[in-house]
Amino acid sequence: MSNIKKAFENGKAFIAFITCGDPDLETTAAAVRAAAENGADLIELGIPFSDPTAEGPVIQEANLRALSGGATTDKIFDLVKKLRRDVTVPMVFMTYANVVFSYGKERFISTCKEIGIDGLILPDLPFEEKEEFLPLCREYGVDLVSLIAPTSENRIAMIAKAAEGFIYIVSSLGVTGTRIEIKTDLASIVKVVRENTDVPCAIGFGISTPEQARKMSDISDGAIVGSAIVKLLEQHGKDAPAYIGEYTKAMKDAIR
Repeated sequence: MSNIKKAFENGKAFIAFITCGDPDLETTAAAVRAAAENGADLIELGIPFSDPTAEGPVIQEANLRALSGGATTDKIFDLVKKLRRDVTVPMVFMTYANVVFSYGKERFISTCKEIGIDGLILPDLPFEEKEEFLPLCREYGVDLVSLIAPTSENRIAMIAKAAEGFIYIVSSLGVTGTRIEIKTDLASIVKVVRENTDVPCAIGFGISTPEQARKMSDISDGAIVGSAIVKLLEQHGKDAPAYIGEYTKAMKDAIR
């Protein structure tokens, strides 16, 4: 059984996204622990990349801060190794295909297995090209997480049938970032997903308030929040973990 399934065993899952190295790796470690201690069921760790095409300005700027602060893939691997001494919730990497290619596919994915990373999300990897990574992910027991967007339409069933770990449903067109209102007909996307797989699905992109999280988790298996957490890091820097803990608790309480 995939370790990611554990995230969905205690009712609706709250999934927190944190950019590694923003403002530094010590703060990342404290933020991850604060999220895990306050109810995050799964944590997505962003490996910074200079051209993060799926990200809005908040996470783009976090990527740039992390890179200029000296965050590297190797340092992030070391961070995860240390976190795994006491953090037991499932953790996945979210990054771009280029990062994995330049590191070396097998070296990257085998290291994920070694340090306790449960899955990999590559938002720029088209479904039709996932064979580029899937065999290695299967070999090392790392789930390659599929994304379904509002534009997936007649491909939703196909993507759902092949999904592993969990399915990341993108709430709206465009890049990540908080949204006042999410207008996509997500219930009909989730319905098609449910008809084709029992792999859990969570909704992300644009969720920032407890009300939005509750709404999204009512129609799916959980809510994913990134930009709102990264904003706390931007505002509070090294003091952000305490705020992230409070925020996580409020979001988790909202979806219970």
